[in-house]
Amino acid sequence: MSAEAKVAELGLQLPAAATAGAGLYVPAVLSGNLLYVSGQVPLKDGAPIATGHLGSEIDIETGAALARQCCIQGLGIARSYLGSLDRVTRVVRVGGFVASAPGFIDHPQVVNGASQLLIDVFGDAGRHARCAVGMAELPLGVPVEVEFLFEVGV
Repeated sequence: MSAEAKVAELGLQLPAAATAGAGLYVPAVLSGNLLYVSGQVPLKDGAPIATGHLGSEIDIETGAALARQCCIQGLGIARSYLGSLDRVTRVVRVGGFVASAPGFIDHPQVVNGASQLLIDVFGDAGRHARCAVGMAELPLGVPVEVEFLFEVGV
């Protein structure tokens, strides 16, 4: 099944690529056959869905859902830049950043929210290299940020 068909089957509403937020960057860069999608924070109508730190204000399940939202936004940007997610031949890498309270060590479970969605959409081609690291703070006070690197075909 194609990635676009899978997105429809899952009932995902992918947003169009927005302009860059608070920084001097672009939402994505296509270089050769690689599309790098800038870090996505979980937003709704341009505002953070949640703020806080994993291990204190935010639980793992909520954090994973927020990482999934970051992935939905990242897929929307990829579609906007490529015209179709069917051009993605492989998810190469995911970088997950988790705002963490002292002692919180379950970063991988949080970032799994994004990773699982990529596998659901792209199948085996959605399995990727990844980092999942804790941070003291993230932009806008959000609990998670996720970036993506996709391999692209014609």
